[in-house]
Amino acid sequence: MANLKEIRNRIASVSSTMQITSAMKMVSAAKLKKAQDAITAMRPYADKLTELLQSLSASLDADSGSMYADNRPVNKVLVVAITSNRGLCGAFNTNILKQCVSIVENTYAGKQVDFVAIGKKSNDILSKKHTVIGNHSDVFDDLTFDNVALIAEELMLLFTEGTYDRIEIVYNKFKNAATQLVMTEQFLPIVPVEGAVANNSDYIFEPSKIEIVEQLIPKSLKTQLYKSIRDSFASEHGARMTAMHKATDNATELRDQLKLTYNQARQAAITNEILEIVGGAEALNN
Repeated sequence: MANLKEIRNRIASVSSTMQITSAMKMVSAAKLKKAQDAITAMRPYADKLTELLQSLSASLDADSGSMYADNRPVNKVLVVAITSNRGLCGAFNTNILKQCVSIVENTYAGKQVDFVAIGKKSNDILSKKHTVIGNHSDVFDDLTFDNVALIAEELMLLFTEGTYDRIEIVYNKFKNAATQLVMTEQFLPIVPVEGAVANNSDYIFEPSKIEIVEQLIPKSLKTQLYKSIRDSFASEHGARMTAMHKATDNATELRDQLKLTYNQARQAAITNEILEIVGGAEALNN
């Protein structure tokens, strides 16, 4: 059994860790509220805009279709991996990296798959074995639509120039503070909706479908990427809050066990001292 000083040091260390994890939990909870409100507010708009975009793109003739809907043979794929800049958030980053590996080894086996990293964790890990053509970890320092739009424009240019035949986004979708869903969404080419042509009777296009597509598609793609990053941002704080809550509970349990061990060791030490005193007294009497 460890001596009393070692146990006291461990109790102090665990208590200090518990204070840190508890503080991180409260900080993440405060940030989560703001991030959750932001993604909840923009989801209906983003989803409806994407639906309209897909419906419109599906109705265009092949010779007048958008360059963003060019569904060519897939040989080169670009994956946008959205993670966090910091750790201590459970399996949040690990799940994204596992999905990226699955895309390389299973979904597009034998194809050229490169990455764009949004988040330091994805850049640090993926760059060891794969090609990372861009790192936009600084976007979280000032997460605005304008900053994300610049990244989306780079991705659109890579597709329209033929550098990549398909671009996909891998991110954590926010469900609640304890649950994040790993999503893989096709960014380009645009995925048409089945039956979209028949539904176009509900829309009146002015001035024309082509002109609307030229303005709507870039805006929709930028919104899609922004929504994905916002989803990941909210998921990160939810995952970190949950992880720190569990860490605090574990630290509390460990501290209580150490205190029990300390009391038992202290009691044993006192008992031994009493026995020694009694034994010495009896030796003197004899």
